[in-house]
Amino acid sequence: MRRLLRLLRIAYTIRRYGLDHLLLSGFRHRWLVALTHVVGWGRRLDAPRGERLRLALENLGPIFVKFGQMLSTRRDLLPVDIADELARLQDRVPPFDSELAVAQIEAALGRPLAQLFDTFEHRPVASASIAQVHFATLPAAQGGHDVAVKVLRPGMRSIIEQDLDLMRVLAAWVERAWADGKRLKPREVVAEFDKYLHDELDLVREAANAAQLRRNMDGLGLVLIPQMYWDLCTSSVIVMERMRGVPISQVERLREAGVDIPRLAQAGVEIFFTQVFRDGFFHADMHPGNIMVSVEPQTFGWYIALDFGIVGALSAFDKDYLAQNFIAFFQRDYRRVAELHLESGWVPADVRVEELEAAVRTVCEPQFERPLKDISLGQILMRLFQVSRRFKVEIQPQLVLLQKTLLNVEGLGRQLDPELDLWSTAQPFLQRWMRSQVGWRAFRDHLQREAPRYAQYLPALPRLVHQALEHAAHGGDRDLNRQLLAEQQRTNRLLQALLGFALGLLVTLLAAVVWSMYGG
Repeated sequence: MRRLLRLLRIAYTIRRYGLDHLLLSGFRHRWLVALTHVVGWGRRLDAPRGERLRLALENLGPIFVKFGQMLSTRRDLLPVDIADELARLQDRVPPFDSELAVAQIEAALGRPLAQLFDTFEHRPVASASIAQVHFATLPAAQGGHDVAVKVLRPGMRSIIEQDLDLMRVLAAWVERAWADGKRLKPREVVAEFDKYLHDELDLVREAANAAQLRRNMDGLGLVLIPQMYWDLCTSSVIVMERMRGVPISQVERLREAGVDIPRLAQAGVEIFFTQVFRDGFFHADMHPGNIMVSVEPQTFGWYIALDFGIVGALSAFDKDYLAQNFIAFFQRDYRRVAELHLESGWVPADVRVEELEAAVRTVCEPQFERPLKDISLGQILMRLFQVSRRFKVEIQPQLVLLQKTLLNVEGLGRQLDPELDLWSTAQPFLQRWMRSQVGWRAFRDHLQREAPRYAQYLPALPRLVHQALEHAAHGGDRDLNRQLLAEQQRTNRLLQALLGFALGLLVTLLAAVVWSMYGG
């Protein structure tokens, strides 16, 4: 009965905001096309489709709002107008009863509230669809520190499972009936949302993300991450250091406090690119509601990051792809951009590099009609993804998440300082990272990383080679035997060449010493 009532409410909301026209207009069946005209008879739809979709999701509740927020990051799948409108969704919901929060805390931590905290503010300071936050003070025996207590909303798991079940049914129906359904991958999107939501439901995961970011940012001198109190952290309750600062959106307050606003904007870009290209692990929810600025003397002007439920992780391959794309773009080397797409393996093998190069040039060249400071790296990535979609490229989720975060960082930076030159700030990070990946220094660092593994394998190598040769001699695979012998010969030649080079270098040095002593 609950599922039926929920379906009826969804159907009413779809009819009210004209989403039936948006959905049914793309279906291939004639009777559905006819149904579109029947359902929409006598109705006026003045608002744009993106706005109507946003309002419908807000009306359906916090889980659908979260779905819209996640969907807004998939610009590789959505039209631009819809993605831009969904990005405006705000995850603000009324707080739940404080007594329920107290009961949840006591059940999760196994002690009465009076034993856990000296003081506890029953009025929450923040409330979202998944959890809400209360301020408290630890007992003097535990240091008496001011803390923030994040509590999961009661009954969230069952509510989420019910709505996810409905989303899966709708996604399967859309994929079967809509002409463009397979390309939009509705079932895969819902599966991604399922993972995204369940990750947020585990607050220990968020605490672990915060701990990793805190460790990575230690020593940078630009950002503060709250410390977690691990003995008070569970999957439904986490306790962290209370952070004090001015919300970054309150620019006038920051100016009155003496904060250097242009420097603050530049620092945000430095933090992001450090996380991306140095650490490969970045805060992926950097909107103004999750960022404050410290005005304490010791950390004056530092960022304060909050809410670590969404983070992104990049491999060395991802970082190389991004850095080379950005550098090639600003050098107007569109051939290299096209080659990078092909080298990534995400482009079908039958795509001609010349066609992809022409498409990239068409999209990117207009960017250079603007001043350099007005060029958006996030928009560049988005346009590259749009080109990729035309050539049926499978865009990786971690890169889409990065592109969404980069747009947030750019928007925040230029809100603080309209003259912010993002490329000049980002370029040193890209160049340093590229230098660290090539040349003798990179070779040395790679050897240092791999040395422990080599130390394990090298002593056993002669025995393994002997066993393989014995196996081949007794009727094993002769091809393997020949391959091992050839590998051994190549190794011997390499060792001989290295030895010859070392001896030649030694003789040259000795000759130079003798000449300096007796010939000079």
